[in-house]
Order: sequence, then C-alpha cells, then structure tokens
Amino acid sequence: MNPRIFLLALATFATGTAENIIIGILPDVGDGLAVSVGLAGQLTAAFSVAFALSAPLGQLLTVRVERRAIFLFALVLFVASNLVAALSPNFAVLLIARIAMAAASATVCLVATMLAAELAGPDRRGRAIGIIFMGISGSMVLGVPAGMVVSDLFGWRSVFAALAFFALLILVVCYTSLAPSGRRRQGVSGYRQHLRSLPLVAGQFVSILMIGGHFSLFAYLAPYITDRVGLGQTELVLAFVAFGVAGVSGGYLSGWLADAATPRRAIVITPLAYLLTLLLLPLASSTPWTFIAVMMVWGCISWMISPVVQSFLMVTGPDAADAGISLNLSAMHIGVALGTAVGGVTLEAASSQALPLVGAAVAALAVAASLVAVRQRPSASHGRTYDRPCSEQVEPGR
Repeated sequence: MNPRIFLLALATFATGTAENIIIGILPDVGDGLAVSVGLAGQLTAAFSVAFALSAPLGQLLTVRVERRAIFLFALVLFVASNLVAALSPNFAVLLIARIAMAAASATVCLVATMLAAELAGPDRRGRAIGIIFMGISGSMVLGVPAGMVVSDLFGWRSVFAALAFFALLILVVCYTSLAPSGRRRQGVSGYRQHLRSLPLVAGQFVSILMIGGHFSLFAYLAPYITDRVGLGQTELVLAFVAFGVAGVSGGYLSGWLADAATPRRAIVITPLAYLLTLLLLPLASSTPWTFIAVMMVWGCISWMISPVVQSFLMVTGPDAADAGISLNLSAMHIGVALGTAVGGVTLEAASSQALPLVGAAVAALAVAASLVAVRQRPSASHGRTYDRPCSEQVEPGR
C-alpha cells in the first residue's frame, strides 16, 4: 500500500478529531465563555450541518483547481480556524471558527478519499478508502479522550491550539510528499448524472439508513448500557473504548471486503450483517461480557458501511464518482441526524429497551436499499469500469 495513503489518513484523523472533540470538553467551554452546556453543545450541531453542506461544494472546486492544492488549502483553513477558536473572545467567534473547521474537514475527507483511491489503483481501492476511514474512526477513539486530558491540564483553549499545531505538522509533510494530481472533469453534470441513476441513489440511501439505524442506539448507548446491561461508570468508559477500537478495525475490514468480494456483494453483506448484530444485542444484554462481545462486532460493522458504499459508487458510476463521494459524506451526516432524532423519540415514547429494535427496523430498510442498488444494472453511461489510468481521468495539473 502506498505510504502516502497513511499520510492522508492522518490528515482525516486530525480533522475528524475536531468534529467530536467538543463533546468531551463541553462543561469547560461553557464555563469559559459563560454560556450553558446546552448552547455549547450546538457547536457540534453547527459543525455537522456545515460539513454536510461543504462536501458537495468541495467537489465542485476540484473541477477548476488541482486537488493537491485544494487539500493543502483546506489544511491551512483548518489550522487557522483552530487558532481562531483557541483565541475566541466569545461564543459567536467560536461558532464561526467551528463552521470554518467543518468546511475544511469536509474538504480534507473528500479529497483524501479521491487521492487515496487514485494512489492505490483499482485492485486496492477498497482498502485505501478503508484506511482513510480508519483515520476518521480513530479520531473518536484517541482524539476525544486526548482532548479531555489536554483540557484538564491546560484548559479548553489549548485543545484547539494543539489541533492547530498537529495539523500544521501534517500540512508541512503533505506539502513535501504529495505530487500534483490534476483536475477532475466532473462538475455539476456529475451530480445530475449521479442522481438520475437508481442504483447510485439507492447506494446513498444504504448509508443514510444504516447510519440512521446505528445512531438510533449509539446516540443513547450510555443510558441503554446503564439501564439494560447494568454496567457502572468505570465499566461504561471501558465499553466505549472497546466499541471505538472495534470501529477502527472495521474501517480496514470494509476495504478488504470490498476488494475481495466486490463492492456489489459487499454493499449487501454489510447492512445484512449489521441488522443481525442489532437483533442480537438485546439477547446479549443479560450478560455484560456477552454484550461487550456483540457490541464490539456491532461497532466494527458500523464503520464498514461508508468505505463499502463509496467503493460501490466508484465502480457503479465511475463517470460521477467524485460527485457520489461528496454526496455520500453529506449522506453520512443526514443519517446521524435521522438516527439521533428517531432514537430520541423512541426513548421518550417507549424506553431504552426498544432502541436496538428500532435501530434494526431502520437497518432493515438499509438492507432493502442495498438490494435495489444491486438488482438493477446501471445504464451504459454508468457501466464502464473505473479501472482507467489516472492520466485518462484527470486533466494535467497546471
């Protein structure tokens, strides 16, 4: 595997950390800026919305600007916005900085995925995308706890300063290591082409529904574990660590599955396996260690879907692949919002015991969407393989 792919994954690790790091330091931020914890929590919501809107815009930039240049500029924006966050005098400035961070993070994730797929070649494309998502999932496992430690030692502002310094180091290495890769030919027409294809749209719904099913439970996993499994606070922390470690492994496993079984098979196998684990969770809840084991399988599969879907979109619609990736990044965040809302309504209307079953119902819709995606072959314009040389896919960088 090309070592520059791991460098790209490190960049997504840094930018991914920014999305969730605020969760662990909310009380410190609220106290420091004299706002409520509830208002401080909106910094995460604002990040997700800005991320979802920025990904498609980032793809359009790749039509006019060479992708390495866009990637480096996004890292510069990420460094600058974290410095502004570290120095923010009030909540409004911090909110603006978070929106800029989100735009930078979306662009980094988008272009890193494109570059990784190109660097790896057709035979290892799935694994390359999986490595990129290992960086994102790793940010939840390592980045958030690290941010909490830094905040406890040096204050919440130092968390953003540390992120800026870390990203600056990555920027310097990327500047010296990444070669220009040219511009893409796909513009607005790529979005039209993608959205006219039933298999590709169905593939996007696999992401939305599977992630929605995931967050129906995951967003409220702490009360579920406390109420139904009976773990204490210490065991709860360890359970989340175990979940995160399993999620990181899922990133690579998904890429291996897409390469070994083909993306068309993988996009059916993954949501089906995920549905089965959600149905098993309530049965395993009576025994803590059995629950932890099933939960780790659940966590692993939960991070498999995005690399699998993106591999499917690249193979099925190569002429609209970049548009498909950008829309998929937005679809992921739509799924988060959907699942969080569904889980919240379930928790209020029923109880935490119903969360896995509701999540399974949403995941079952993801299985149905995957069958639609593979049942109908794409039209001729979408049916060409994506195994063309990079020189035929891009215009030379200028």
